[in-house]
Amino acid sequence: MALLPPFIRGSRTPASRGARTVPPHTAAGLPADDEVLPDPPDDRLGPALVAAGRDEYDAAAELLAGTRVRREWEHRDGYVVRLASFAHARPDWFERWRADAPRDPDVLLVAAQLAVHRAWRSPARTELLREVSPLVTAAAQAHVPDPVPWRIALDHARGARAGHKYFSELWEAAVRRSPHHYGCHVAALRSLAASCHGATRECFDFADRAAQDAPEDSLVQALPLQAAFAYLTDGCGPDVARERLDAAADRALALSARLPVSDPWPAEIRNVLAYVLKRLRRLDEALDQLRVLGPYATSFPWDQLSDDPLGHFLAVRDRVRRGAPAAPEWAARGDHGGRGPCEDH
Repeated sequence: MALLPPFIRGSRTPASRGARTVPPHTAAGLPADDEVLPDPPDDRLGPALVAAGRDEYDAAAELLAGTRVRREWEHRDGYVVRLASFAHARPDWFERWRADAPRDPDVLLVAAQLAVHRAWRSPARTELLREVSPLVTAAAQAHVPDPVPWRIALDHARGARAGHKYFSELWEAAVRRSPHHYGCHVAALRSLAASCHGATRECFDFADRAAQDAPEDSLVQALPLQAAFAYLTDGCGPDVARERLDAAADRALALSARLPVSDPWPAEIRNVLAYVLKRLRRLDEALDQLRVLGPYATSFPWDQLSDDPLGHFLAVRDRVRRGAPAAPEWAARGDHGGRGPCEDH
């Protein structure tokens, strides 16, 4: 996940002496704008990023080795994305690690994520992704039980415009390793959404089946929410019944209630949930989620809607706090739409 850019705020005029006005966000149970933390690491990732900032890789190596040994695949996936993003901006620490341990499965995993990340940002995405295929293969072969290389492979296949047969083979290999791995399911859902025209119901069907089969505390319970977000921002494909969107939000609300409050780990799901609830005009519930979210803003979904993700999050949060103007009827699309139709998320 890319780090959000700094949000520059205007100067504030001091309150008159003796005035004790309660800030509106505080009154609503929300942190002030300048207290919001963009893409905060959790207590385990934070020290690894600090050490990497000093060009030291030992903490990152210990962190990923621990997730591999304990089979913490969801955390491993999130940590790999953040470490690869950091290595993209500050490569020296990772290049030292890579030179010292070229065959380490964690090194190979970060290398594959980094290569796909770099290629994805290039105008020559398809060609570059095909060139880095050996790195993805090496990561998958380095630690056979790990589903995370297969999530990377699914993302890689989508960007490289691989055929349906090849993608299906990757998907089968991924679910054999971890039937309910959230990252792999999101990658598969995004592949369906990339086809855009005519695939809307297929996305919801896939997401609903996966959620129904997953344990109650699995992040896969939020997969229908991801389908709802894609539908509300893509602006193409057949219409989806309001009831289905509400059901996706309800399932994610139930998951959020089972996850830690004001915690960075489930923050992305709650950011998406707040956006979807707001689009569905369920403003009281959106405000409740923003309270549960606390100070944690994430790049996704706001980077899909604006070049200033944090600024967009704060603007939406403020509108929810104040209460958006009532609409005569709910509109499926067009309210705070994305960058354009049929775009990959």
